[in-house]
Amino acid sequence: MRKAYVSIALVFSLLCALFSPALLAHPGKTDANGGHTCRTNCAQWGLKDGEYHYHNKDGSIRKADKQKSTQKEAGTSLILPQKQKAGTLQVYYLDVGQGDSTYIRTPQGQHILIDGGDNDKGQDVVKYLKHLGVKQLDVVIATHPDADHIGGLDDVINAFKVTAVYAPKVSHTTQTYEDFLKAVKKQKLGIKTAKSGVAIPLKGITAEFVAPVKEYGKDLNEWSSVLHLKYKDTSFLFTGDAEANSEADMLEHPKKLRADVLKVGHHGSDTSTSQKFLSAVQPDYAVISAGTDNKYGHPKKETMDKLKKANAKTFRTDTQGTITAISDGKKIKFETVR
Repeated sequence: MRKAYVSIALVFSLLCALFSPALLAHPGKTDANGGHTCRTNCAQWGLKDGEYHYHNKDGSIRKADKQKSTQKEAGTSLILPQKQKAGTLQVYYLDVGQGDSTYIRTPQGQHILIDGGDNDKGQDVVKYLKHLGVKQLDVVIATHPDADHIGGLDDVINAFKVTAVYAPKVSHTTQTYEDFLKAVKKQKLGIKTAKSGVAIPLKGITAEFVAPVKEYGKDLNEWSSVLHLKYKDTSFLFTGDAEANSEADMLEHPKKLRADVLKVGHHGSDTSTSQKFLSAVQPDYAVISAGTDNKYGHPKKETMDKLKKANAKTFRTDTQGTITAISDGKKIKFETVR
């Protein structure tokens, strides 16, 4: 009898599927992103011929920009961000899972990369950059030697011509760190010290490190280089994994921390983003880079509650994919790909 019940259930589900209004609308294979292009009875369903869309479970249809939300490059399952027009400041918080990688294109076409994700994400970062039209990198910043930040940088540095590399003056004994050093050496480059007060020479924007302020022994997170970037009336702060001690040291000069957009420290951990630090930054927006179902529980509820209380609109790569901030020098707009 049990087999019979199963068969009836299967038949019923198949009938439901066959007579679903959405499927009767314009049958066709969905692509790897779960959507497809309308070719049949399009007007009847409020679509144009060739319009890309998704079918919701209730039979309704959700329209989408195929280039923006979806496109799947040959050989990769990455959901790629939309390319932005030149002449604006573009900040792409790349989705690299439980790690960190941020690509910045300046209004005058210079290219900056902060971190490169973990060891298995280097080739993904290379694909992101090539998709966005990067042919060379003017600046590469390694915030600190942890693998989830510099693990993919050797792949990136080996794939692109690099002009300058910045990192805090702290070393590590891991193979990951050695691979990073070898890649830098292969390009016949030295490493410029990233520390408070060091400015990066760029056109049309100002970029200055506000940390590390001091030395922090073996605590690699506290060594994180923290970059403040300003374009006309808009500003960004990129914090790496800087935690409470580094934040306290940065607070000796709180005016240097004010920023419209805060890249939240240490993936939203409760060891970063102290209330005093958050009050000094006063962000209108916050971005958290974290992986889905990560074992650390990032971002922490305590941090999310602080950001909510501060009225900072918060974006997360684990739920929204790559996040793009575009500044015209007066206003900042955001785009996501999921």
